Amino acid sequence: MEKKQFQAESKRLLEMMINSIYTQREIFLRELLSNASDAIDKIYYKALTDEKLVFDKDSYFVKVVADKENRTLTISDTGIGMTKEDLENNLGIIAKSGSLAFKKENEAKDGHDIIGQFGVGFYSAFMVADVVTVTSKALGEDGAYKWESTGADGYTIVPCEKDSIGTEIVLKIKENSEDESFDEYLEEYRLKAIIKKYSDFIKYPIKMDITGKRLQEGSESEFEDYQEEQIVNSMVPIWKKNKSELTPEDYEKFYAEKRYGFDKPIKHIHISADGAVVYNAILFIPGSIPFDYYTKEFEKGLELYSNGVLIMDKCSDLLPDYFSFVKGMVDSEDLSLNISRELLQHDRQLKLIAKNIKNKIKSQLQSLLKDERETYDQFYKSFGRQLKFGIYSDYGSHKDVLQDLVMFYSSKEKKLVTLDEYVSRMPEDQKYIYYASGETNERIEKLPQTEMVADKGYEILYFTDDIDEFAIKMIMQYKEKEFKSVSSGDLGIESEEDNKAENEENDNKELFEHMQNLLADKVKKVKESKRLRSHPVCFSTDGELTIEMEKILKSMPNNQDVKADKVLEINVNHAVFQSLKDAFENDKEKLNLYTTLLYNQALLIEGLPIQDPVEFTNDICKIMV
Repeated sequence: MEKKQFQAESKRLLEMMINSIYTQREIFLRELLSNASDAIDKIYYKALTDEKLVFDKDSYFVKVVADKENRTLTISDTGIGMTKEDLENNLGIIAKSGSLAFKKENEAKDGHDIIGQFGVGFYSAFMVADVVTVTSKALGEDGAYKWESTGADGYTIVPCEKDSIGTEIVLKIKENSEDESFDEYLEEYRLKAIIKKYSDFIKYPIKMDITGKRLQEGSESEFEDYQEEQIVNSMVPIWKKNKSELTPEDYEKFYAEKRYGFDKPIKHIHISADGAVVYNAILFIPGSIPFDYYTKEFEKGLELYSNGVLIMDKCSDLLPDYFSFVKGMVDSEDLSLNISRELLQHDRQLKLIAKNIKNKIKSQLQSLLKDERETYDQFYKSFGRQLKFGIYSDYGSHKDVLQDLVMFYSSKEKKLVTLDEYVSRMPEDQKYIYYASGETNERIEKLPQTEMVADKGYEILYFTDDIDEFAIKMIMQYKEKEFKSVSSGDLGIESEEDNKAENEENDNKELFEHMQNLLADKVKKVKESKRLRSHPVCFSTDGELTIEMEKILKSMPNNQDVKADKVLEINVNHAVFQSLKDAFENDKEKLNLYTTLLYNQALLIEGLPIQDPVEFTNDICKIMV
């Protein structure tokens, strides 16, 4: 019996296949089961065009049998089978795919979908087997043939006996080594788990003899093992069922079965696309945030299937980062896969699917926001931060997608509101969208800087997330209204008293210059405040960088000691100002003490650290005696 050699390039590819192409050895079973499904697809297709051939679906299946004693794993199918020439062409030349050739030959006809696109998948069997034996009898042939190989050294093809049409593949499982245990591929529970993971939705039955326990005949306490043939795959995936047949409970059950989360999803999106690219998808918006969501360990991505066969656990290319909370799956036969089926080529179809999914998610969230506000509020408390990160990232290139979805706490409504809701109720004389930043809503409400804006009756948005101001800087303006911090040097609020205040400021020019010289390295300017009503002092900022942004940037690992340009504002209508004037005229040392105290008071209001707490407490004691 002459052993035939693989072609040189095929031999090198086989060595790569065994050692490096596949990242997980368990993939071999997925590949062999997909090939078996292809073989049944082909006989089904022939039945569509051959009146003499009747396709009875109940007669077609795949069988998986493990034999621990002989260390063999057998995968057999009732498909179309292979002739000697087929074995030579499909298994003797790596990367020549029988399924792909069949599909190309018949692509102009109205036939059944063919899963397999890469003949190389068969050779993944050598990752777990020392010897692979393929026995096959083709439809319409009298004889059968056996193909056998131990790997890269070549293969043999000889005539053999086989009663039924189809193919049987027997893997002689490798012995365990110090680094690898191959026994698992002979274990019933492990094989069943692999089938459920990758091949659960192959449309033909995958059968196994499953071990169970039962009472021994005539006994009330002693049990015996028995085996019963069972179908271990679901066959019909939920995403290929008609939406009208499914209930919300069906989707929730699928969510739980796929272990997308332990929570209950707040919404599902079922997509059946039949356009430039054909695909099905079921997406879920989770009800609660995963415990590791904001950690480096979290992996975004959707499960990716190729005609019911799992290709990737998490395909990150299908989701933008700002929608990374979405769970679910996509099934398409149009995607171009590489030879291991584990990596996608970045082709047009993938980009089209990703774009469509992004639009569907946004549309669903907008629908929730409009029609189910309480549900959207629940979602936003978990994932609103991610939407704001999406606005900030990539230099604001996604702001148009996300700006209508973000919400902030309102000083008037005392709840989360959208930017559209804020702008829709702005008075005609209001120039800006006003916001205030702080650690909590309660602390922001007490900020002195809010007094003037609140007195004008203007609504203020409260920013409590560290990303809020950075995101808003990327939006810049919403519906032609710019954003303005209540701590900004110019609030854009006209006042009849402005001219009077400017005159008074000139009168107090020397006092403010003295205070500014004392705080020269700490503040950019000391001036009379137009915004304060009941408080004696506060900070405002000159420039784009606010005090809250300074605090956030300083807390980062690559802290570059950035500082906002602080302006110390003094309320000339407060009793404290009279004390300042008296001290300026009569006691410069006391004025210096008051200036330092007011500066530290402004720091405390902003939640900034005092440089010398001991000195601060001593200064307080000085004014008490």
